[in-house]
Amino acid sequence: MAKPVKAIVKVQIEAGQAKPAPPLGPALGQHGVQIMDFCREFNARTQDKQGELLPTVITIYEDRTFDFIVKSPPAAALLMRAAGMDQGSSVPQRIKVAKVTWQHCKEIAQKKLVDLNTDDVEAGAHIIAGTARSMGYIVEDHPTGRDDQFEVCSQAEFEKMQHDHKRAPEAGVPQQ
Repeated sequence: MAKPVKAIVKVQIEAGQAKPAPPLGPALGQHGVQIMDFCREFNARTQDKQGELLPTVITIYEDRTFDFIVKSPPAAALLMRAAGMDQGSSVPQRIKVAKVTWQHCKEIAQKKLVDLNTDDVEAGAHIIAGTARSMGYIVEDHPTGRDDQFEVCSQAEFEKMQHDHKRAPEAGVPQQ
């Protein structure tokens, strides 16, 4: 008989960097999980993926034991790495900030295939290309030629976009 599930917690943790500090500690601690046991097991399992942000689904049982599934990094993070950028466009319909190739989309789709809702790499590449377009990236060599009419914005336009679309500081948070 299966153990009764107490909670399912979804977090994103950098590979090999799980620590009992917030936000992970409180998320697990409120369910009575031994946080250091989770951190040790997670860090051991993900040490070969250092530097990647990994979505993790933690299943916590009534007896305070746990299982977890580590998924592949978010497509947006993989696309940013492929494009050499640290962000996407805040206005992706008008301002295109970088280029990725169709081959990049296929490689990322291959890496994420188990987490995508398809078994075909080509269809997965179309999903990744859609994510790239929603980030304001141009997909070069796309089979349909969808992005052929776009050009990447200039550095001045990019800096203006960053300035115009800065997040407002939260109330009570000291400025640096």
